[in-house]
Amino acid sequence: MQAVVITEFGGPEVLKYQTVPDPAPQEGQVLIDVKARGLNRAETYFRKGAWGQDVARISGIECVGIVRSDPAGRFAPGTKVIALMGGMGRDINGSYGEMVSVPAESVVAVQSELSWEDLAAIPESYATAWACLNRNLDVQAGQTLLIRGATSALGRAAMNLAVDMGAKVIGTTRNPEKFGTIAEHGAIPVQDAPDLSARIRADNGPIDAVLEIVGNSTLIDSLAMLRHDGRLCLAGFLGGPEPVEGFDPLIHMPSGVQFSFFGSAFVFATPAFPLDQIPFQSIIQAIEQGRYNARPSRVFTLKEMARAHELMEADGADGKLVATTS
Repeated sequence: MQAVVITEFGGPEVLKYQTVPDPAPQEGQVLIDVKARGLNRAETYFRKGAWGQDVARISGIECVGIVRSDPAGRFAPGTKVIALMGGMGRDINGSYGEMVSVPAESVVAVQSELSWEDLAAIPESYATAWACLNRNLDVQAGQTLLIRGATSALGRAAMNLAVDMGAKVIGTTRNPEKFGTIAEHGAIPVQDAPDLSARIRADNGPIDAVLEIVGNSTLIDSLAMLRHDGRLCLAGFLGGPEPVEGFDPLIHMPSGVQFSFFGSAFVFATPAFPLDQIPFQSIIQAIEQGRYNARPSRVFTLKEMARAHELMEADGADGKLVATTS
């Protein structure tokens, strides 16, 4: 099969389109003909060796496609599926190829008339957004939620879901030209700044919840905008992975605030978080009905993966990037 291979650790140029042996399903795995895959920041870290030197040569943590074979008979050949996590791209070869063999726990059968590229924009972003909103943050109708980094792929998915849940949603961006994108998702656009909490408190009072996608660089300020017993979930590092300097919970956390982290790569498709807990079919239906604006911002082919990585690292994705197999 053809696949994009990490030939050495480095920049996007180390991703090479090559012929590699076809994968064979191991015990407990499902072999999938990959039609398209969503791209993720984690894959740039794999490529650079930033998350350890012992990563798979073929990256990619999610995909959509058709089951080719399942030795255990759980999925019939020809079944349309999504697959994510389960060590893809890290412990085992991932979705940057024409086929992938993944643990059955990482595979979910779906029904959809969406194009492959539109379907590929859903799995990781919407699964993570759903888990953050419903489990970590426990967002309720009528509450005020701020999404810091709202125009990212995860932020857009979270806006769609939270607005549909009946929350008042505030979405932040550093670029005022993207206010229209936030408004189109039903959220209130706000320009991000280092002291955003003061403005949010002045306009709204202390708020109920923050989904922090920018990461450690804005964490302390995000905590400062929460009410007593409010919740913050850290789920992204758009601002970089550098640790928080000078963080003191006694000073920086309002009393009773619940601060949690959601790392999708560590929990999805494990006994702690089976994928059948995510209502993928309902999410797909909402997208098909036009209730969610979930189309990818750019679509590449597998051969163009290096260009796609360049765009991600230049912060030019402006939403979810997808690569089709052909």
